[in-house]
Amino acid sequence: MSLEIGKYAEGRKRMIELTQSSTGPVTVPPPIDPRSGTQYQGLHWRPVRLPRSEEQWLMPKSGLCVGTHRDPEEPTLEEVQRYAKGKPWVWPDERVCFISDVHADADAFLRCLVATGGVRLTGPGDHDFELTDEGRKSVFVLGGDCFDKGPSNLRLLRTLSHFRQLGPNLKILAGNHDLRLLLGIAYAERREPTLDHLFVRLGKKTMKLFAEVYDEYVRHDPDAEFLSDEEFKARYYPQESWYEDFPLAIRGTIPEPKIAKEVLRIRQKSGEIEAMATQLGMRLGMLHAVLKKCEELFLSPGGEFHWFFEEMTLAYRRGSFLFVHAGVDEVAAACLAESGVAGLNHWFAELKEHDLFALYHGSVGNVFRTKYRDIDFAMGDSGRAALARAGIYAIVHGHRNLLRGARISLRAGILNFECDASVDTNTRALEGLEGPGAAALVFEPEGKACAMSSDYPFIRVFDSAKLLPFSTQLGQLQSTSESLRSIDP
Repeated sequence: MSLEIGKYAEGRKRMIELTQSSTGPVTVPPPIDPRSGTQYQGLHWRPVRLPRSEEQWLMPKSGLCVGTHRDPEEPTLEEVQRYAKGKPWVWPDERVCFISDVHADADAFLRCLVATGGVRLTGPGDHDFELTDEGRKSVFVLGGDCFDKGPSNLRLLRTLSHFRQLGPNLKILAGNHDLRLLLGIAYAERREPTLDHLFVRLGKKTMKLFAEVYDEYVRHDPDAEFLSDEEFKARYYPQESWYEDFPLAIRGTIPEPKIAKEVLRIRQKSGEIEAMATQLGMRLGMLHAVLKKCEELFLSPGGEFHWFFEEMTLAYRRGSFLFVHAGVDEVAAACLAESGVAGLNHWFAELKEHDLFALYHGSVGNVFRTKYRDIDFAMGDSGRAALARAGIYAIVHGHRNLLRGARISLRAGILNFECDASVDTNTRALEGLEGPGAAALVFEPEGKACAMSSDYPFIRVFDSAKLLPFSTQLGQLQSTSESLRSIDP
């Protein structure tokens, strides 16, 4: 037994001791042999603690499991079975690896790739990795929020660019941090009431990226144009009249509480940007040259990172599972029922090209922003019925950072796989999480979903045969459909 597995065995022994001291019926999921299919290859180049033994994901109601790693918000096995009953579930017919919220941390991104079993590290460098046999058979879904928080935005983008060049089946989904950056760069100097605030809306979190761009591209550029701080504010900060004009301009399109919150945020963020620029060794007026360079890097067809927003899409679907950054509302659900995920992605692409404000603040934006709060667009009975017509019964997403790996929830009456596992360095420091982070959720075509996290001692295995008794593999469903169509009526 390895030292790592031995630690997990000790943890399980302690968990059993705790449960035996409790009152009432107790169920501890039996240990399962280490998965031969999960091999973390080359992880010694970027060490992280990842589990190697499995446990059943979701506990029965009759069981009481005591342990600091257990999440009391998860539903019981019976609750999920009741939700699943009678639904014609279709399981993905190919291996799908979901990674989300890496937040500008290239090391965390590489560790997450290794956690999927789809990538092998071959050395210490950012480009020292390759696809495994499993990786060549997989779909990698990057679930949004590549920017902000972490140690280096540019380093992550270059690592991701190299990954693309290896030829994986890669889907890059939109996150709220990603689209906020796009809006802030594209509309930085616009003066319409709906757009005048979008640079300030970026807030202090994006200043780390701007500092990176300044240091690498602007600092030694003799042609860089700097402004005085007052000139910069006059060009990029919202005019005082905006605070009255904005609510009037968008009234009726966004819930009133959300409008009030947006105005308050802009007041707060206006001061934060200048303070963060000073902290990072920049004057506010220097950001003029930085923004011009960002336009070139991200928005110009020849820019180094133009591919990122160009390839970005909103949603990916496999079987009964919808992969997005956050969730859906009733309008997005209706779109899925009427036009499928292709229709929703087309809507996203049209708005990305022609109306970024509507993209960010409307139902499409809700897909990468919602937390199902009162200020978010509604998701109720009509939305659930629309998803059912579309054949979608579960949503896989990030967006809400968790501290113990992925979890399953029933949110807005829908089965959710929540996967923002707080893997980036700065989030981990803020949340008090020890050591480097890594996490991934892998859907295996034989009917299991496996969640790996550096903050949970076991690989959590969602077995569709036990939990979704009516599930069918997508490939089998397609073959059956083709056979039926071939019969002459």
